[in-house]
Amino acid sequence: MALIERADEHWNSPIEVVERMATDNELPFERAVQDEIGLVVSGKLTDYQISFTWMNEIEVLHLACAFEMKVPEPRSLEVQQLIGAINEQLWIGHFDFWMQSGVVMFRHALLLAGGGGLSARQCQAMFGSALDTCERYYPAFQFVVWAGKSAREAVDAVMFETCGQA
Repeated sequence: MALIERADEHWNSPIEVVERMATDNELPFERAVQDEIGLVVSGKLTDYQISFTWMNEIEVLHLACAFEMKVPEPRSLEVQQLIGAINEQLWIGHFDFWMQSGVVMFRHALLLAGGGGLSARQCQAMFGSALDTCERYYPAFQFVVWAGKSAREAVDAVMFETCGQA
């Protein structure tokens, strides 16, 4: 059954919805604790480690998506500038840089206050948006970290839209 067909269904825990989405899409996942689930998803250029965490006390579903890239200290300032430039373009979610570990991460939170449940359609939209955003901007991080480009050069390169096919 496609996720869209379950758009109006709600389960008790948002994490159950995420688990159902992962199962339906044959995505490997790990659920070590009740309020968290981790998935590994293969993208076009890298694998993404995605974690969904249900924060019951504030009724928020938090998504964190990290990718294989350790930022060396000499490139950290340029990565921070890149993140600022990218985040200005985003309407949903944002990138963070954890300086201590050198990890770049995309994060997004969905407020479900007042007993609002998470639908399969909301879950798929949150998941899809995170993957699309990471796929779009991952090359910019590569340009800065591995190719030594400036944040501006990297953003300009990934914002370039092509028309047609070669």
